[in-house]
Amino acid sequence: MAAHTCILRLAIYSPLRRYFDYLPPNGIPYQQLQPGIRLQVSFGKRTVVGILIAVVSQSQVAFHKLKQAQHCLDKSPIIPTPLLQLLTWAVNYYHHSPGEVFFTALPRALRQGKSANLPTYRQWFLTPKGCSSDLKILIRAPHQRQIIELLRYHPQGLTSSEIKEKFGTYQSSLRSLVIKGWVNFKEECAWKKQESSKKHFKHLLNPSQKIAVTTILTAQQKFQPFLLEGVTGSGKTEVYLHVIEEIIAKNQQALVLTPEIGLTPQIVERFCSHLQGSVAVLHSGLTDRERLAVWVAAYEGKVAVIIGTRSAIWAPLQHLGIIIVDEEHDPSFKQQEGFRYHARDLAIVWARQAKIPVVLGSATPSLESLYNARCQRYHLLQLSQRAGKAQTPQIYLIDIRSCSLEAGISPPMLKALEHHLEQGNQALLFLNRRGFAPTLICYECGFIIPCRRCDSYMTVYQYNDSHRLRCHHCGANQLIPANCPQCNHSFLYPKGLGTEQVEAKLRSIFPDTGIARIDRDTTRGSGVLDKILNDIQKKKYRLLIGTQMLAKGHHYPNITLVGILDADQGLFSGDFRAGERMAQLILQVIGRSGRGEKSGEVLIQTRHPDNLLLQAIISQKYDRVAKILLEERYQTGFPPHGYLALLRAKSALVDTPIAFLENARDMAIALNTHQGMVTVLGPVSAPMERRAGYYRGQLLLQGSSRPYLQQLLATWIPKLEFLKTARKVKWSLDVDPVDLM
Repeated sequence: MAAHTCILRLAIYSPLRRYFDYLPPNGIPYQQLQPGIRLQVSFGKRTVVGILIAVVSQSQVAFHKLKQAQHCLDKSPIIPTPLLQLLTWAVNYYHHSPGEVFFTALPRALRQGKSANLPTYRQWFLTPKGCSSDLKILIRAPHQRQIIELLRYHPQGLTSSEIKEKFGTYQSSLRSLVIKGWVNFKEECAWKKQESSKKHFKHLLNPSQKIAVTTILTAQQKFQPFLLEGVTGSGKTEVYLHVIEEIIAKNQQALVLTPEIGLTPQIVERFCSHLQGSVAVLHSGLTDRERLAVWVAAYEGKVAVIIGTRSAIWAPLQHLGIIIVDEEHDPSFKQQEGFRYHARDLAIVWARQAKIPVVLGSATPSLESLYNARCQRYHLLQLSQRAGKAQTPQIYLIDIRSCSLEAGISPPMLKALEHHLEQGNQALLFLNRRGFAPTLICYECGFIIPCRRCDSYMTVYQYNDSHRLRCHHCGANQLIPANCPQCNHSFLYPKGLGTEQVEAKLRSIFPDTGIARIDRDTTRGSGVLDKILNDIQKKKYRLLIGTQMLAKGHHYPNITLVGILDADQGLFSGDFRAGERMAQLILQVIGRSGRGEKSGEVLIQTRHPDNLLLQAIISQKYDRVAKILLEERYQTGFPPHGYLALLRAKSALVDTPIAFLENARDMAIALNTHQGMVTVLGPVSAPMERRAGYYRGQLLLQGSSRPYLQQLLATWIPKLEFLKTARKVKWSLDVDPVDLM
């Protein structure tokens, strides 16, 4: 391409759903203009970073109006070609702003135009002179004295951030100590491979595991999706480990996605103790510097295995040999704000583009994955028995319609708790509802305290005598009022059940037993969850109360009793996925019991013991559950028997979202050339119409053909920006929504 026809097509961070064209900067060789490099450009009145997507010869903008890029930030692409292809696919499929999509993949420092070099940090240590120095000399320099004392206590050295955390301002004191020759530093790479405290080990595989490993490895160097369906405790992780061991032995890389940060430390420990290659973690809990370090190390091929949550799908792995998605059914893989991508689905796309195998593992696979396996799009591998000596737990329903409950606990449940604790075992009570109680009610007039910004009620919190009300949707909180806002009566009482209330009751019944509550309220802060989970492993806590955080993938061989306090929460929801979610959650919770050599027991409290779905769940035959739910989906045309796209709109004005959505509906109907294949439904108000001060509405597109639905979206979405009512709302498109709430 001649230099004078060279036009750079850039992705720039902006809500606009388009690319932007620029002329090359002066003095840059054409060979350097490769897709994936960053350039600094003028954008409006700002100077911003753009990512080169393509070099083209024509632009819709007149040539003389094109701005010139200021300069290149990279000599070679920082986004490798495989990741660039995946991001381009995501832009087209999710119909989102290219700039927001591409910049989602980059660490903050790279988005800001900073160097793509591996970051370093300073490790401070005492010199021999500092070790033998007389601290009386520093009597007038207390900060210097404190630093010396601290470094003597930590002979391996401390980082700048660790010293800052201890003393705040410290740099002038360190400079003085360096001049004295008492302290020195060395530059360390910010990325260090994860290491295990345990020795390298290798479990023997049972016949089912061997078949799974062999089958997956025969698909190397070609695209093949596998659905690894294994009951809880069947040893899916061992299958992952043996497969990855073979992959990295051929100098290829592996990507392992997990749904929650809380699962990552356990998986990392298992992988590090088994694998010889370097393992790194990548998730939102890392600092910007840590994230950049892992990102660059992965790009440079210094990492053999990346383990992370959904954002790890953007790891710049250039020699990828396999992708594994653990607990593939988990809705946490779907981003719910901004760029609404699904990491599991992107993993399948990346594997197809890279011609490598991808393994989706779960004890309770999503209905979409099961359907794909039945249609032979995925190769189904099954582990039907628990690994080792673990036995399937016994399950019993407790009909609580005529029971007297104390903090949601029935007499049979309490008796079982006492028995298992007397045996020296651990027990887990599951309730997927935080706080003390979900509502605060006036005894006199029945008024329920609402959130002022949402169409929801305030949750009661009494932990540590906080006596507050909190909204779980917008975060608003206030003190519990002394009187009813409606009738001024003074008798307000909490109604309903939450994990705080269960904890308080159990502490009064078992005062000498270690009790831990694990929910989002007790695990805030870096390292808090890891510490609690380690203490559970050490049996410091013998009675656990938890939400879904405890249901996912954790392995505690001493838990012999699992009690589900309210199995009915998902039976009567308006969400079409509610039954599937309830079944998956209950079966995952059941799987925490009896994972060691001791037999396990599960008690499930319900007011609907004859419910067909609940009966299928307690049979522990997930195929029975799936059969019931897939039939419902077939009747309604919902996934996997159809495809959805949800247009959401919100505004501070009550009528504005629906007005915009009505205009959008009319436009969609006019553009829809396949009326029988794509249906436009709505608009309607969202199930919770007002949230965080915004009124919300939604419009649903339902298609029996994915290509036809995508064709309509491609022509419809770009035109929505030009609707007059679009300026009055915040709107977003959710392709393949995981819920309609």
